[in-house]
Amino acid sequence: MRIHIYLVRHGQTFFNRYNRLQGWSNSPLTDQGIADADTAAHKLADIAFAAAYCSDTTRAEQTARRILDVNERCGHVRPKLVTDMHFREQFYGYFEGQDMSMAWWAAGAPHGVGTYNAIVDRYGLAATRDFLKEADPFHDAESDGEYWERIAGGYRLIAQNPDLHDGDNVLQISHGNTLLSLMQRFAPEGYDLSCRPANGSVTQMDFDTEAPFDHALSVVSYNK
Repeated sequence: MRIHIYLVRHGQTFFNRYNRLQGWSNSPLTDQGIADADTAAHKLADIAFAAAYCSDTTRAEQTARRILDVNERCGHVRPKLVTDMHFREQFYGYFEGQDMSMAWWAAGAPHGVGTYNAIVDRYGLAATRDFLKEADPFHDAESDGEYWERIAGGYRLIAQNPDLHDGDNVLQISHGNTLLSLMQRFAPEGYDLSCRPANGSVTQMDFDTEAPFDHALSVVSYNK
């Protein structure tokens, strides 16, 4: 069974505005963030969704509900919103809520690099998670392996939904680093991944629910 997933990055939060790491932490949407959610809602107003999923964070839930409000007013049947921890952003552990530049310097400096982009350029995306866990004095931050195990669990949850059928559309509210990570893993050549997905942007992927996770997602469009 192949379903069409519309991944929306939640609206801007105060932590986004202040350039702070925001994984499992809650930070409310700004006025701009509410506008971001409404912009996404109008982009998706003509799409009939058979299911909707988001992380159990306030920013994701608020974004999802505003999108579904508009969708319902446009005449579509409103699906139940499923909130689940498997759809959360990467967990930054000790570094939750800290300034991004300081956190990535702490992660990268022992390895001779001082920024997120420098870690990615020299060591790859997986190293950003593994280095941050290494730098975390409590080692609570997710490693790359822990992160992907949790993310794959979210897609298993979608695949196990007995009410979904081939060709259905699914709304999923996602997060910036998670969207980038999915693109790094599943996108073919030709996408500019130096451009972070904007708050309120829509990325489309097709999900083969019967394929192993490594081959389950194919990118249709990014950061629209």
